[in-house]
Order: sequence, then structure tokens, then C-alpha cells
Amino acid sequence: MASVTLRDFRTDDLGRMVNLWEETRTAGVEPVYGLAEVLASCQTDEVVVAAVEGEDRLIGAAVGRAAHEQGWVVFLGIVPEHRTEELGGRLLTALERRLAGAGIGTMSALVDSQVPDGLDLFLGNGFGLQHELRYVERRIPVQGRDLTLLRELGGRILPPDHWDAVGGMEQEKALIERRLVMPLAQPALAERYGVVPPRSAILFGPPGTGKTTFAKAVASRLGWPFVEVFPSRLGGDPAGIAAALRETFARIAELERAVVFIDEVEEIASHRRGDPPSPLQGVTNELLKIIPDLREQSGRLLICATNFIRSLDSALLRHGRFDYVLPIGLPDAAARRAIWERYIPREAEVEVAELVAVSDGLTPADIEHAARRAAQSALERAVEHGEEAQPGPTTGDYLAALQTIRPTVSREVVAEFLEDIEVLGRT
Repeated sequence: MASVTLRDFRTDDLGRMVNLWEETRTAGVEPVYGLAEVLASCQTDEVVVAAVEGEDRLIGAAVGRAAHEQGWVVFLGIVPEHRTEELGGRLLTALERRLAGAGIGTMSALVDSQVPDGLDLFLGNGFGLQHELRYVERRIPVQGRDLTLLRELGGRILPPDHWDAVGGMEQEKALIERRLVMPLAQPALAERYGVVPPRSAILFGPPGTGKTTFAKAVASRLGWPFVEVFPSRLGGDPAGIAAALRETFARIAELERAVVFIDEVEEIASHRRGDPPSPLQGVTNELLKIIPDLREQSGRLLICATNFIRSLDSALLRHGRFDYVLPIGLPDAAARRAIWERYIPREAEVEVAELVAVSDGLTPADIEHAARRAAQSALERAVEHGEEAQPGPTTGDYLAALQTIRPTVSREVVAEFLEDIEVLGRT
């Protein structure tokens, strides 16, 4: 199946836009904005179009304009055979990014109630229904000066569907949803029940189990900016790692809200030993000072991830610094199925259940490597033996690739992880 790509509107797209506008009309119902206004907006405002590779037509478009601090969706249209919530979300997200530079605070749209499913594309992508006029609105997570600061920090806003993209791992998702997301997403309700919203958490588990993915999913679920602090990059600061860490968190404090993520935190927070203190001990001391300051700021969530929780300084794991110490293990059967389905072509005839069973004990990265290796082998065979008509890799291709994979996580590491859950976990 040819891929759908998004691109900017071009002058020679005017005729295609007319055809798209006509194709998206439903039973003669006119869109809220007429064709003339849509075409005029195409030439003066922001436009994102969707096209299928090799086809001389547009299958979708999102047109918007900024008015003071509000962005308006003038036209969102997708031809019936390609109309999905996913494509609608891609178009709206791309349009929002273009309008964000104008300093808008909300994205809004008027939706005709006579158009079947016209509202669904918006409601499925973070917009909320306002009043009886079917006015939908989505608040932009980062606005004005925060947008510039976020870019300088290397942060970003993640798509609102990132949480749903985490397939399987229902136990971990439920725990993170209850402990981290729920109190932060509903602060008034949390306060009513006397729940103090979390300010910091540690995710621990074997390498490659998706700790970074979960951290991003939390930011996506909350709609907060995601800022990752890289310990390795801090080392390049002439002032030293500790000073760079302090400066980075001082700038993060200027954001209205943020999920701050430190991966492989053991690099800057390992056990302090030795006399006199080493430079890294000074970094650990600095981090121990930063965490209490961050905990006093609302709209902040620090998530640290580690593969080696036993190596963390004991002071870091004391109550009062991190609200939760949450385990993230190897993907369960549902998660492995979701991972396989992400990489297996739709046309391929594959026994996914068999692959799920055989890949027990593998990390998401292991499965991805096996899937890509199988696809490459099938491609080479097709080219060499003239089998281009075959639907794609077979179950045998994937099983053969799995036999070559050396699991990232050994049984010994899994056993240690289970011990760490009992000794160090705090859920």
C-alpha cells in the first residue's frame, strides 16, 4: 500500500484543492466555510495537505489561520476512502505546529452538525466540545515565550496519541496512569481527596524495556512539554557537569509546566565513594539539591530511568525525593503482538501468534531487529529469485531471524530485576 505523506500547499495545488473540497462534501452538505473562502485562505494562511505517493490528487488537507491568540481551522477535509482519525490527527498536529509560531493559545473549529463523523476527527485528537453550537477547542500546551524556551532546551510537544501507541504492558500502564497521570491530570479532584500530585518518579528495569517510551507517553497523556536532560551532553559545558545541570533546571523552572526526563540517571547519581570526593560526587550532590527545589514547583514531573537501580546512591532512593520507584519489565504477550504488528507488512501472511510465543523474553528492540532482518532477507530473496509477486516476509522468515537473535536481557538480569522489585520498588 502506497504511503500517505504530508507536505506544504503549493500554488499548483489550487485545482486539486477544489476537487478535494468537492469530494469531501457529504450528501450535498456544504462545509462551514465556502469554497471561495477556503481557496483564499490557502493563499494567505497556513495549509497542510496529504497526498498518496504516485497519485496526482490530494486526499486530505487542513487549512487554518491565526487571529490574535486563537487559531481557527478553516477547513479539514479527507476523502472518504482515506478518512481515519489517525490521518485527521496528523493533519491537525501539523497545522498546529505551523500556527504555534504566531503565538496562539487555542485551536478552534466550527463543525457542521449535519456532516456525519465531522466532529469525530476533532474529538479524537484532543479537542473538546463547547456549547450547543458544536464549537470544539484544544488548548495549545506551550505558548509565547515558553515555545522559544522549549526549543532552546531541546524539548518538544508529543502527539496526543502517544499513550495509546504503547501496546500491551497493561499492568505497567495502569500503574503509571493511577500513580502519575491521574492526580496531575485532575488536580482539583486530587486535592478534594487529599492526594498530593507526584513531582518525581524513577522507572527501573532491564535495558530496552521501554522506560523512555513510558516517560514520553506520560507527557503525551498530560499534554505537557517533554524535556530530556542528557547527562552525556552536560559534560561538554566548560563550567562542569554540576553547573550545567543546575543551569538547565533553572531554565526548565521558567516553563509553565513540563515532564523532565533523565535517562540512565546512574551516570550522574551513582553511589558516592572515596575521599577526597570525585567530580561525579559533586554532580550527585547537585542533583540531590535540585530535586527538593523542583518538588516545590507545580506543573513539574521529573522522571528518571535506570537499568541499574542498585548502582544509584542510597540518598536518591530515600522517601521524600521520589514519590514512586516503578518497575518496567519485559513486554508481555499483548505488547509483543503490538510490536510485531507494527513491523509486519499488512499484505504479509504471517502467524503472529507463533511469533509472539517464540519471542517471549525479548525486548522491543530485539523484536524490531528480528523483524527488520526478516524483511531484508525476504526482499533479497524476492529480487534474486524473481519472487516480487510474493505478499511479503513469511512466518518462516521471522522464525529464522529470531534464531539469530541473542536476547538483550539474560535470565540472571531478569532474576535480579524481580529481586529489585521486592527490595527497592515503591508503587
